Amino acid sequence: MSGTLIRTASPVAERGHRRSAWRPALGVLTRYASPLLLVLLWQAACSAGLLSTRLVASPVQIVATGWALTRDGSLQTNLLVSLARAGAGLGIAFVAGVGLALVSGLSRLGEDIVDAPMQILRTLPALALVPLFILWFGIGETPKIALVALGSGFPIYLNLHKGIRSIDPKLLEMARTLGLSRARTIRGVILPGALPDLLVGLRFAVGISWLMLVVAEQVNADSGIGHMMMDAEDFLRTDIILVGLAIYGLLGLASDQIVRFLETALLSWRPSHRAARSA
Repeated sequence: MSGTLIRTASPVAERGHRRSAWRPALGVLTRYASPLLLVLLWQAACSAGLLSTRLVASPVQIVATGWALTRDGSLQTNLLVSLARAGAGLGIAFVAGVGLALVSGLSRLGEDIVDAPMQILRTLPALALVPLFILWFGIGETPKIALVALGSGFPIYLNLHKGIRSIDPKLLEMARTLGLSRARTIRGVILPGALPDLLVGLRFAVGISWLMLVVAEQVNADSGIGHMMMDAEDFLRTDIILVGLAIYGLLGLASDQIVRFLETALLSWRPSHRAARSA
């Protein structure tokens, strides 16, 4: 009887396993179906003459121009410069944002000292700071990296601060009952509990870093994707401008996927995260 039941149930289990194996691939196709459809509609409009290719280059033109820029090496050179600027600025923003959030979130005095200036700086428009940054740091790499770091630091700070303040008081009480030191409580209770909020802040920060890089590279820059786009504007090369925009978009998408991978790896211990993955 038991053997019969096992043989009867195994095809059902096998079909369920097969469906679960196909589910990630189906999710990827669904995620990228709408951008692909928009590109196809864009190409169709250009081919039909509904869109002027002098004002808006078609996807085929953009691919051809991107290939030409890749063959002469200019795209790789500018891309590496942009990646270095964004990476340096984001690294500074992460260290500063985490440090200030810890000071502000773990201490009432720290919050009184840190939070108000951060809220003031957060509301300042980035373009208004460009002249000051040029006066302070010159026209080299420093003001560009500083702009990226400034814009990227706020979402990390705000989300981690919120995560620290949202820790369940019962967990902190349990840590005190167990006699954990302040350092062990921060390392074993507060930081793991605030990690989801930190990763959300990091996702926002990565996106903002590319936005700030666009601004930074169009002000007194002699290299980078933004500089390449500004040169193309002088010659009415919308195809090169759209290549640059496509590069920014792909970089933003790739960096977001990296952070999502980090979320999967670092939050696998959370029951809610496991339930979301299996749904």
